Amino acid sequence: MKPVKVGICGLGTVGSGAFNVLTRNAQEITRRVGCEIIVEQIGARRDNPNCMTTTTNITRDIFEVAVNPDIDIVVELIGGYEVALKLVLLAIENGKHVVTANKALIAEHGNEIFAAAQKHNVTVAFESAVAGGIPIIKALREGLAGNKINNITGIINGTGNFILSEMQEKGRDFADVLAEAQALGYAEADPTFDVEGIDAAHKLTILASIAYGVPLQFAKAYTEGISKVTSEDVKFADELGYRIKHLGIARRTEQGIELRVHPTMIAKQTLLANVNGVMNAVVVDSDAVGQTLHYGAGAGDEATGSAVIADIIDIARNIQGSSAIAPLGFQNDALANTEILAMNQTKTGYYLHLKAAEKPGVLAEVTKILGQSDINIEAIVQKESDEDYVPVILLTQQVVEAQMNQAITAIEALDCILGDVTRIRVEH
Repeated sequence: MKPVKVGICGLGTVGSGAFNVLTRNAQEITRRVGCEIIVEQIGARRDNPNCMTTTTNITRDIFEVAVNPDIDIVVELIGGYEVALKLVLLAIENGKHVVTANKALIAEHGNEIFAAAQKHNVTVAFESAVAGGIPIIKALREGLAGNKINNITGIINGTGNFILSEMQEKGRDFADVLAEAQALGYAEADPTFDVEGIDAAHKLTILASIAYGVPLQFAKAYTEGISKVTSEDVKFADELGYRIKHLGIARRTEQGIELRVHPTMIAKQTLLANVNGVMNAVVVDSDAVGQTLHYGAGAGDEATGSAVIADIIDIARNIQGSSAIAPLGFQNDALANTEILAMNQTKTGYYLHLKAAEKPGVLAEVTKILGQSDINIEAIVQKESDEDYVPVILLTQQVVEAQMNQAITAIEALDCILGDVTRIRVEH
Protein backbone atom coordinates (compact mmCIF):
# COMPACT_ATOMS: atom_id res chain seq x y z
CA MET A 1 0.00 0.00 0.00
CA LYS A 2 1.15 3.55 -0.75
CA PRO A 3 2.28 5.39 2.44
CA VAL A 4 0.11 8.19 3.82
CA LYS A 5 2.21 11.30 4.32
CA VAL A 6 1.59 13.75 7.16
CA GLY A 7 2.69 17.34 7.72
CA ILE A 8 2.72 18.57 11.33
CA CYS A 9 2.38 22.32 11.95
CA GLY A 10 3.45 23.24 15.48
CA LEU A 11 6.00 21.37 17.57
CA GLY A 12 4.95 22.41 21.06
CA THR A 13 3.58 20.14 23.76
CA VAL A 14 0.96 18.36 21.65
CA GLY A 15 2.97 18.44 18.44
CA SER A 16 5.99 16.82 20.07
CA GLY A 17 3.77 14.25 21.80
CA ALA A 18 2.07 13.31 18.54
CA PHE A 19 5.37 13.06 16.68
CA ASN A 20 6.97 10.91 19.37
CA VAL A 21 4.05 8.47 19.64
CA LEU A 22 3.63 8.30 15.87
CA THR A 23 7.30 7.43 15.32
CA ARG A 24 7.62 5.18 18.38
CA ASN A 25 4.54 3.13 17.51
CA ALA A 26 5.02 3.25 13.74
CA GLN A 27 5.08 -0.53 13.29
CA GLU A 28 1.92 -1.08 15.35
CA ILE A 29 0.12 1.79 13.57
CA THR A 30 1.03 0.32 10.18
CA ARG A 31 -0.54 -2.97 11.26
CA ARG A 32 -3.73 -1.17 12.24
CA VAL A 33 -4.03 1.00 9.13
CA GLY A 34 -2.68 -1.32 6.48
CA CYS A 35 -0.16 1.21 5.24
CA GLU A 36 2.77 3.20 6.56
CA ILE A 37 2.17 6.69 7.96
CA ILE A 38 5.16 8.97 7.42
CA VAL A 39 5.80 12.45 8.87
CA GLU A 40 6.89 14.05 5.61
CA GLN A 41 7.40 17.60 6.88
CA ILE A 42 7.19 19.68 10.04
CA GLY A 43 6.35 23.38 10.15
CA ALA A 44 7.63 24.98 13.35
CA ARG A 45 9.22 28.26 14.39
CA ARG A 46 11.79 26.43 16.48
CA ASP A 47 13.02 22.90 17.14
CA ASN A 48 11.83 20.95 20.17
CA PRO A 49 14.59 19.15 22.13
CA ASN A 50 12.02 16.52 23.17
CA CYS A 51 11.71 15.32 19.56
CA MET A 52 14.22 13.36 17.50
CA THR A 53 13.36 15.08 14.21
CA THR A 54 16.81 14.84 12.63
CA THR A 55 15.59 12.83 9.63
CA THR A 56 12.45 14.90 9.04
CA ASN A 57 12.28 17.96 6.79
CA ILE A 58 11.57 21.04 8.96
CA THR A 59 10.44 24.40 7.62
CA ARG A 60 9.89 27.67 9.49
CA ASP A 61 7.01 28.47 7.11
CA ILE A 62 3.93 26.53 8.21
CA PHE A 63 2.06 27.52 5.05
CA GLU A 64 4.67 25.63 3.03
CA VAL A 65 3.31 22.47 4.65
CA ALA A 66 -0.26 23.31 3.61
CA VAL A 67 0.68 23.48 -0.09
CA ASN A 68 3.24 20.67 -0.17
CA PRO A 69 2.01 18.37 -2.98
CA ASP A 70 3.49 15.29 -1.28
CA ILE A 71 1.43 15.68 1.91
CA ASP A 72 -1.96 13.99 2.36
CA ILE A 73 -2.84 15.15 5.89
CA VAL A 74 -2.00 18.51 7.52
CA VAL A 75 -1.99 18.46 11.33
CA GLU A 76 -2.67 21.91 12.83
CA LEU A 77 -1.23 22.21 16.35
CA ILE A 78 -0.23 25.87 16.47
CA GLY A 79 -3.30 27.04 18.44
CA GLY A 80 -4.95 30.45 18.32
CA TYR A 81 -7.47 31.73 15.80
CA GLU A 82 -6.39 33.82 12.82
CA VAL A 83 -3.22 32.08 11.66
CA ALA A 84 -4.65 28.64 12.41
CA LEU A 85 -7.81 29.40 10.42
CA LYS A 86 -5.77 30.66 7.48
CA LEU A 87 -3.57 27.55 7.60
CA VAL A 88 -6.49 25.11 7.78
CA LEU A 89 -8.44 26.77 4.95
CA LEU A 90 -5.31 26.86 2.77
CA ALA A 91 -4.70 23.17 3.40
CA ILE A 92 -8.31 22.35 2.53
CA GLU A 93 -8.15 24.42 -0.67
CA ASN A 94 -5.10 22.38 -1.64
CA GLY A 95 -6.97 19.12 -1.17
CA LYS A 96 -5.40 18.16 2.16
CA HIS A 97 -7.25 16.39 4.94
CA VAL A 98 -6.88 18.22 8.27
CA VAL A 99 -6.40 17.08 11.86
CA THR A 100 -6.52 19.71 14.62
CA ALA A 101 -6.44 19.86 18.41
CA ASN A 102 -7.65 23.46 18.35
CA LYS A 103 -10.97 23.57 20.25
CA ALA A 104 -11.24 27.36 19.98
CA LEU A 105 -10.83 27.18 16.21
CA ILE A 106 -13.48 24.48 15.81
CA ALA A 107 -15.96 26.03 18.28
CA GLU A 108 -15.78 29.49 16.71
CA HIS A 109 -14.97 28.77 13.04
CA GLY A 110 -15.96 25.13 12.60
CA ASN A 111 -19.05 25.83 10.52
CA GLU A 112 -16.93 27.69 7.94
CA ILE A 113 -14.20 25.04 8.01
CA PHE A 114 -16.61 22.13 7.57
CA ALA A 115 -18.33 23.85 4.65
CA ALA A 116 -14.96 24.32 2.96
CA ALA A 117 -14.04 20.70 3.65
CA GLN A 118 -17.29 19.47 2.11
CA LYS A 119 -16.72 21.63 -0.96
CA HIS A 120 -13.23 20.20 -1.50
CA ASN A 121 -14.21 16.65 -0.47
CA VAL A 122 -11.72 16.33 2.39
CA THR A 123 -12.03 15.36 6.05
CA VAL A 124 -11.50 17.59 9.10
CA ALA A 125 -10.91 15.60 12.31
CA PHE A 126 -10.67 17.03 15.82
CA GLU A 127 -10.88 14.27 18.44
CA SER A 128 -7.98 15.82 20.37
CA ALA A 129 -9.80 19.17 20.68
CA VAL A 130 -11.99 17.92 23.54
CA ALA A 131 -10.87 16.18 26.75
CA GLY A 132 -7.35 15.34 25.59
CA GLY A 133 -6.87 11.60 25.26
CA ILE A 134 -10.48 10.66 26.11
CA PRO A 135 -12.20 9.53 22.87
CA ILE A 136 -15.44 11.33 23.70
CA ILE A 137 -16.07 12.64 20.17
CA LYS A 138 -15.75 9.16 18.69
CA ALA A 139 -18.04 7.82 21.43
CA LEU A 140 -20.76 10.38 20.64
CA ARG A 141 -20.40 10.26 16.88
CA GLU A 142 -20.05 6.52 16.50
CA GLY A 143 -20.51 4.39 19.64
CA LEU A 144 -23.69 6.21 20.72
CA ALA A 145 -24.95 7.03 17.23
CA GLY A 146 -28.09 4.94 17.73
CA ASN A 147 -29.05 6.80 20.90
CA LYS A 148 -30.99 9.96 21.58
CA ILE A 149 -28.67 12.00 23.81
CA ASN A 150 -30.53 13.50 26.78
CA ASN A 151 -27.65 15.38 28.37
CA ILE A 152 -23.89 15.69 28.62
CA THR A 153 -22.23 16.74 31.87
CA GLY A 154 -18.49 17.04 32.10
CA ILE A 155 -15.37 18.20 33.87
CA ILE A 156 -13.54 19.26 30.73
CA ASN A 157 -10.90 21.64 32.01
CA GLY A 158 -8.13 20.12 34.12
CA THR A 159 -6.83 23.42 35.49
CA GLY A 160 -10.15 24.39 37.05
CA ASN A 161 -10.63 20.89 38.43
CA PHE A 162 -7.17 20.92 40.01
CA ILE A 163 -7.91 24.23 41.72
CA LEU A 164 -11.29 23.12 43.11
CA SER A 165 -9.84 19.76 44.20
CA GLU A 166 -7.08 21.48 46.19
CA MET A 167 -9.60 23.88 47.74
CA GLN A 168 -11.75 20.91 48.72
CA GLU A 169 -9.06 18.59 50.02
CA LYS A 170 -6.79 21.11 51.75
CA GLY A 171 -9.03 24.08 52.53
CA ARG A 172 -6.86 26.40 50.44
CA ASP A 173 -7.93 29.71 48.88
CA PHE A 174 -8.47 30.12 45.14
CA ALA A 175 -5.61 32.58 44.61
CA ASP A 176 -3.15 30.36 46.46
CA VAL A 177 -3.98 27.26 44.41
CA LEU A 178 -4.01 29.22 41.15
CA ALA A 179 -0.45 30.37 41.82
CA GLU A 180 0.61 26.75 42.35
CA ALA A 181 -1.19 25.64 39.19
CA GLN A 182 0.76 28.26 37.24
CA ALA A 183 4.04 27.13 38.84
CA LEU A 184 3.28 23.51 37.91
CA GLY A 185 2.42 24.44 34.32
CA TYR A 186 -1.27 23.53 34.65
CA ALA A 187 -2.33 27.16 34.18
CA GLU A 188 -1.00 29.83 31.82
CA ALA A 189 0.43 33.14 33.00
CA ASP A 190 -2.94 34.56 31.91
CA PRO A 191 -5.32 31.89 33.25
CA THR A 192 -8.53 33.53 32.01
CA PHE A 193 -9.48 30.85 29.45
CA ASP A 194 -9.22 28.12 32.09
CA VAL A 195 -10.58 29.67 35.29
CA GLU A 196 -13.34 31.72 33.64
CA GLY A 197 -14.71 28.75 31.70
CA ILE A 198 -13.93 29.85 28.14
CA ASP A 199 -11.85 26.77 27.38
CA ALA A 200 -14.58 24.49 28.74
CA ALA A 201 -17.25 26.37 26.77
CA HIS A 202 -15.33 25.83 23.53
CA LYS A 203 -15.26 22.09 24.22
CA LEU A 204 -18.89 21.93 25.33
CA THR A 205 -20.01 23.74 22.17
CA ILE A 206 -18.39 21.01 20.09
CA LEU A 207 -19.90 18.18 22.15
CA ALA A 208 -23.38 19.70 22.02
CA SER A 209 -23.29 20.08 18.24
CA ILE A 210 -22.29 16.44 17.83
CA ALA A 211 -24.88 15.23 20.35
CA TYR A 212 -27.84 17.23 19.03
CA GLY A 213 -27.01 17.81 15.39
CA VAL A 214 -26.98 21.61 15.51
CA PRO A 215 -24.46 24.09 14.06
CA LEU A 216 -21.64 25.21 16.34
CA GLN A 217 -22.84 28.21 18.39
CA PHE A 218 -20.16 29.16 20.91
CA ALA A 219 -21.53 32.69 21.27
CA LYS A 220 -24.71 31.30 22.84
CA ALA A 221 -22.92 29.24 25.51
CA TYR A 222 -23.33 30.64 29.04
CA THR A 223 -19.92 30.89 30.66
CA GLU A 224 -19.11 31.47 34.34
CA GLY A 225 -15.76 30.88 36.02
CA ILE A 226 -14.59 29.71 39.43
CA SER A 227 -12.70 32.79 40.58
CA LYS A 228 -15.52 33.82 42.95
CA VAL A 229 -15.79 30.43 44.68
CA THR A 230 -14.36 30.78 48.18
CA SER A 231 -12.91 28.18 50.53
CA GLU A 232 -15.89 29.01 52.75
CA ASP A 233 -18.31 27.98 49.99
CA VAL A 234 -16.39 24.74 49.46
CA LYS A 235 -16.62 24.00 53.19
CA PHE A 236 -20.34 24.77 53.42
CA ALA A 237 -21.03 22.59 50.35
CA ASP A 238 -19.15 19.73 51.99
CA GLU A 239 -21.24 20.04 55.16
CA LEU A 240 -24.37 19.80 53.02
CA GLY A 241 -23.15 16.65 51.29
CA TYR A 242 -21.91 18.24 48.06
CA ARG A 243 -18.76 18.95 46.08
CA ILE A 244 -18.31 22.03 43.93
CA LYS A 245 -17.13 21.22 40.40
CA HIS A 246 -16.71 23.40 37.33
CA LEU A 247 -19.04 21.65 34.89
CA GLY A 248 -19.98 21.96 31.26
CA ILE A 249 -23.62 20.96 30.79
CA ALA A 250 -25.52 20.43 27.53
CA ARG A 251 -29.10 19.27 27.96
CA ARG A 252 -31.99 18.68 25.59
CA THR A 253 -35.31 20.16 26.79
CA GLU A 254 -38.70 20.67 25.17
CA GLN A 255 -37.90 24.37 24.78
CA GLY A 256 -34.41 23.95 23.34
CA ILE A 257 -30.86 23.07 24.30
CA GLU A 258 -29.17 24.20 27.50
CA LEU A 259 -25.53 25.09 26.88
CA ARG A 260 -23.76 26.25 30.03
CA VAL A 261 -20.48 26.22 31.94
CA HIS A 262 -20.41 27.25 35.62
CA PRO A 263 -19.47 26.12 39.14
CA THR A 264 -21.96 23.45 40.17
CA MET A 265 -22.75 21.57 43.37
CA ILE A 266 -23.09 17.82 42.91
CA ALA A 267 -23.69 15.14 45.55
CA LYS A 268 -20.54 13.63 47.08
CA GLN A 269 -21.42 10.07 46.09
CA THR A 270 -21.67 10.77 42.35
CA LEU A 271 -18.88 9.72 40.01
CA LEU A 272 -18.11 13.24 38.82
CA ALA A 273 -17.79 14.51 42.38
CA ASN A 274 -14.85 12.15 42.84
CA VAL A 275 -12.91 13.17 39.74
CA ASN A 276 -10.00 15.16 41.15
CA GLY A 277 -6.78 16.85 40.14
CA VAL A 278 -6.21 17.57 36.46
CA MET A 279 -8.30 14.62 35.26
CA ASN A 280 -11.29 15.05 32.96
CA ALA A 281 -14.56 13.10 32.90
CA VAL A 282 -17.73 13.29 30.82
CA VAL A 283 -21.04 11.63 31.67
CA VAL A 284 -23.35 11.07 28.71
CA ASP A 285 -26.99 10.22 29.43
CA SER A 286 -28.79 8.64 26.48
CA ASP A 287 -32.10 6.87 26.02
CA ALA A 288 -30.91 3.37 25.13
CA VAL A 289 -27.64 2.97 27.05
CA GLY A 290 -28.41 5.23 30.01
CA GLN A 291 -25.39 6.86 31.63
CA THR A 292 -21.85 6.26 30.39
CA LEU A 293 -18.75 7.75 32.02
CA HIS A 294 -15.72 8.72 29.95
CA TYR A 295 -12.72 9.40 32.19
CA GLY A 296 -9.04 10.05 31.65
CA ALA A 297 -6.24 12.52 31.04
CA GLY A 298 -7.68 15.72 29.62
CA ALA A 299 -4.33 17.20 28.61
CA GLY A 300 -0.66 16.36 28.24
CA ASP A 301 1.71 15.77 25.37
CA GLU A 302 1.22 12.09 24.62
CA ALA A 303 -2.35 11.84 25.93
CA THR A 304 -3.55 14.51 23.53
CA GLY A 305 -1.06 13.34 20.92
CA SER A 306 -2.66 9.90 20.96
CA ALA A 307 -6.01 11.47 20.02
CA VAL A 308 -4.30 13.35 17.18
CA ILE A 309 -2.90 10.07 15.89
CA ALA A 310 -6.30 8.37 16.16
CA ASP A 311 -7.65 10.98 13.75
CA ILE A 312 -4.68 10.50 11.42
CA ILE A 313 -5.34 6.76 11.43
CA ASP A 314 -9.05 7.24 10.65
CA ILE A 315 -8.24 9.49 7.71
CA ALA A 316 -5.51 7.15 6.50
CA ARG A 317 -8.07 4.34 6.46
CA ASN A 318 -10.43 6.55 4.46
CA ILE A 319 -7.67 7.32 1.98
CA GLN A 320 -7.30 3.58 1.53
CA GLY A 321 -10.94 3.37 0.43
CA SER A 322 -13.27 3.60 3.46
CA SER A 323 -16.03 6.24 3.62
CA ALA A 324 -15.52 9.35 5.78
CA ILE A 325 -17.71 10.28 8.75
CA ALA A 326 -19.40 13.70 8.66
CA PRO A 327 -17.60 16.21 10.95
CA LEU A 328 -20.45 16.52 13.48
CA GLY A 329 -21.84 13.01 12.98
CA PHE A 330 -24.79 14.48 11.04
CA GLN A 331 -24.68 15.39 7.35
CA ASN A 332 -24.07 19.12 6.88
CA ASP A 333 -27.41 19.63 5.13
CA ALA A 334 -29.26 17.86 7.96
CA LEU A 335 -28.24 20.14 10.83
CA ALA A 336 -31.25 21.31 12.83
CA ASN A 337 -32.16 24.87 13.83
CA THR A 338 -32.97 23.89 17.43
CA GLU A 339 -32.69 26.92 19.69
CA ILE A 340 -29.84 27.24 22.19
CA LEU A 341 -31.50 28.45 25.39
CA ALA A 342 -30.42 31.68 27.05
CA MET A 343 -29.11 31.10 30.55
CA ASN A 344 -32.20 32.68 32.15
CA GLN A 345 -34.34 29.96 30.52
CA THR A 346 -32.44 27.06 32.07
CA LYS A 347 -33.66 25.19 35.12
CA THR A 348 -31.59 23.99 38.09
CA GLY A 349 -31.44 23.95 41.87
CA TYR A 350 -29.49 26.62 43.77
CA TYR A 351 -27.18 27.09 46.72
CA LEU A 352 -27.43 30.63 48.09
CA HIS A 353 -24.91 32.06 50.55
CA LEU A 354 -26.15 35.25 52.26
CA LYS A 355 -24.48 37.52 54.79
CA ALA A 356 -27.34 38.63 57.01
CA ALA A 357 -27.45 41.28 59.72
CA GLU A 358 -27.88 39.72 63.15
CA LYS A 359 -31.44 40.82 63.97
CA PRO A 360 -34.92 39.23 64.12
CA GLY A 361 -37.02 38.70 61.01
CA VAL A 362 -34.24 38.42 58.43
CA LEU A 363 -35.04 34.87 57.39
CA ALA A 364 -38.73 35.70 57.21
CA GLU A 365 -38.02 38.50 54.72
CA VAL A 366 -35.79 36.29 52.59
CA THR A 367 -38.18 33.32 52.53
CA LYS A 368 -41.07 35.65 51.70
CA ILE A 369 -39.24 36.85 48.59
CA LEU A 370 -38.47 33.28 47.54
CA GLY A 371 -42.07 32.25 48.11
CA GLN A 372 -43.36 35.15 46.03
CA SER A 373 -41.07 33.94 43.23
CA ASP A 374 -42.44 30.37 43.51
CA ILE A 375 -39.07 29.08 44.71
CA ASN A 376 -39.22 26.13 47.10
CA ILE A 377 -36.55 25.77 49.79
CA GLU A 378 -35.02 22.36 50.50
CA ALA A 379 -32.74 23.36 53.38
CA ILE A 380 -31.68 26.36 55.45
CA VAL A 381 -28.50 26.48 57.52
CA GLN A 382 -27.57 29.42 59.74
CA LYS A 383 -23.91 29.44 60.79
CA GLU A 384 -22.30 30.99 63.83
CA SER A 385 -19.90 33.84 63.15
CA ASP A 386 -17.54 36.18 64.97
CA GLU A 387 -18.16 38.83 62.33
CA ASP A 388 -20.88 41.49 62.34
CA TYR A 389 -23.03 39.29 60.12
CA VAL A 390 -24.51 35.78 60.17
CA PRO A 391 -23.81 33.43 57.24
CA VAL A 392 -27.06 31.92 55.97
CA ILE A 393 -27.06 29.02 53.51
CA LEU A 394 -30.15 28.04 51.50
CA LEU A 395 -30.69 25.14 49.12
CA THR A 396 -33.60 25.46 46.70
CA GLN A 397 -35.47 23.06 44.48
CA GLN A 398 -35.22 23.40 40.73
CA VAL A 399 -36.40 26.71 39.33
CA VAL A 400 -36.01 28.66 36.08
CA GLU A 401 -32.95 30.94 36.25
CA ALA A 402 -34.98 34.07 35.41
CA GLN A 403 -37.09 33.58 38.55
CA MET A 404 -33.97 33.14 40.66
CA ASN A 405 -32.37 36.24 39.15
CA GLN A 406 -35.38 38.32 40.18
CA ALA A 407 -35.38 36.83 43.67
CA ILE A 408 -31.66 37.44 44.19
CA THR A 409 -32.04 41.06 43.07
CA ALA A 410 -34.83 41.55 45.61
CA ILE A 411 -32.87 39.83 48.40
CA GLU A 412 -29.76 41.92 47.74
CA ALA A 413 -31.92 45.05 47.99
CA LEU A 414 -32.88 44.24 51.61
CA ASP A 415 -31.22 46.44 54.23
CA CYS A 416 -30.54 43.36 56.35
CA ILE A 417 -28.45 41.63 53.64
CA LEU A 418 -24.80 42.65 53.42
CA GLY A 419 -23.10 42.56 50.02
CA ASP A 420 -23.89 40.25 47.12
CA VAL A 421 -25.58 36.88 47.35
CA THR A 422 -23.29 34.01 46.33
CA ARG A 423 -25.14 31.70 43.95
CA ILE A 424 -23.95 28.22 42.91
CA ARG A 425 -26.15 26.00 40.82
CA VAL A 426 -26.97 22.49 42.07
CA GLU A 427 -27.30 19.51 39.72
CA HIS A 428 -28.64 16.11 40.76
